[in-house]
Amino acid sequence: MSEIITFEDFSKIDLRIGTIIEVSDFPKAHKPAYILTIDFGLLGIKKSSAQITALYSKNDLLGKQIVANVNFKEKQIANIKSQCLVVGAVKDAKVILLSPEEKVPNGTPIR
Repeated sequence: MSEIITFEDFSKIDLRIGTIIEVSDFPKAHKPAYILTIDFGLLGIKKSSAQITALYSKNDLLGKQIVANVNFKEKQIANIKSQCLVVGAVKDAKVILLSPEEKVPNGTPIR
């Protein structure tokens, strides 16, 4: 288990639902990855680098709703700026994306 945090610490994390609208190969990444373009509704369109090539093809991801943290500071990864962090569960060193069971509006907050 990680360090114990307060509710105030947790409330700083802004997790939202977004829909992947574009998926590109990311050959400049150190480990196999995609560049995801994600629609977060009123929050706009954001890009993210995601090391999820082991379980997902580009076609699997297109149109998929995911959960992402949208209030991290941008991070330069090779030649792109990652603007959000897609979240998932790690099993056998592979990331399994978290997603809602039914379609919800892009930008919906996770509480």
